[in-house]
Amino acid sequence: MRSARIVIIGGGVVGASAAYHLAMRGETDVVVLERASMQGMGSTGRATGGVREQFGTEINIRMSMYSIDFFKDRDFQTGYDPKGYLFFATDLSAFELLEKNAAMQAEVGVKGIEVLGQDEIKRRIPDMHCEDIIGGTFGPRDGFIDPVAVMRGFSKTAAVRGVKFEVGHNVDRINVAGGRVKSVSTSGGDIDCNAAVVCSGAWTRDLAATAGVDVPVEPLRRQIVWARCESNIPADLPMVIDAGSGFHFRPAIDFWEPEAKDASKHDVLLAYPDRDEAPSFNTEFDTAFSDKVYELARGRAKFLFDSTPVLAKCRAGLYENTPDHHAIIGGCGVEGLYFASGFSGHGVMHSPASGRAISEIILDGEASFLDVSCLSLDRFERGELLTETGYI
Repeated sequence: MRSARIVIIGGGVVGASAAYHLAMRGETDVVVLERASMQGMGSTGRATGGVREQFGTEINIRMSMYSIDFFKDRDFQTGYDPKGYLFFATDLSAFELLEKNAAMQAEVGVKGIEVLGQDEIKRRIPDMHCEDIIGGTFGPRDGFIDPVAVMRGFSKTAAVRGVKFEVGHNVDRINVAGGRVKSVSTSGGDIDCNAAVVCSGAWTRDLAATAGVDVPVEPLRRQIVWARCESNIPADLPMVIDAGSGFHFRPAIDFWEPEAKDASKHDVLLAYPDRDEAPSFNTEFDTAFSDKVYELARGRAKFLFDSTPVLAKCRAGLYENTPDHHAIIGGCGVEGLYFASGFSGHGVMHSPASGRAISEIILDGEASFLDVSCLSLDRFERGELLTETGYI
């Protein structure tokens, strides 16, 4: 039977980051198992590619601060482009919440967060209808990254140091004996291991159940419309988000074809959290979703409403939601079984922080660079859920 000290289940950006950080610590007896025929075919390659410090809980803010610093200063391509996130509010309560969050972000250490009035928002995005906007916030370090490039950078660096990446290997079961992980059963046979790290996103719950562990992660489809505008979009267009409805848009970039940079001059991504969407593993794009998005775009910006969907590039992926929309990072009641899952839409942007945290927990017993104990699995049993008001 094959063996490895550590098996990482899931070869997307979160699993790749865990492998990278273990390798950087000198732990290279690691196998990363990806069920698809290539890495990035799950949520990583279907992400929006945003990164932000504008969150409503200290742990998410600190995860973002660390991760943005990481993206800025790497010897591999991350695509970090700090064009910013602009949140706007059309009612007083939403604006007051943005102001409250901005104050907390600044207190935690975020630099440059601005509270904006209607006039300033209009100045920055002159083609947007702003008459109903009360105000908003802007984070200058927020912006965009390339999820596929980040995943490949993590993977290549780890592989050079000896970590093995294997695609087309579905993990069917985590085998436990005497209260600790013994092996994992895959489509290619069993692998003995001392530790298993579940980075399988929306599929975490079913896999954890094979080890007798209940992990409250629920899959939810999120859809993105790729649209082509009639003229060039502003070169400095940030991520723009309606804090009330969650409707948002950004310049479009094809992460699988990064050389096609001309597309970003006139293409945008449009999305919003569809409240009618029921939990499922469905990743098919529904053309009816475009109608809902364009109804929101109609009153917000003519250049958005007049754009044309590029159906071949529209996509759907899965959020891996937890009850409090925060990640699960750490171990559990089974010795040697660890989780880096449940990121609720923030897995790509927080991958540097999560990978370092889980590697330190495995090797040292706890994460020392950042206290992530509030993200432990047992918080749900203890009733110590977190509250994230910046969930989109």
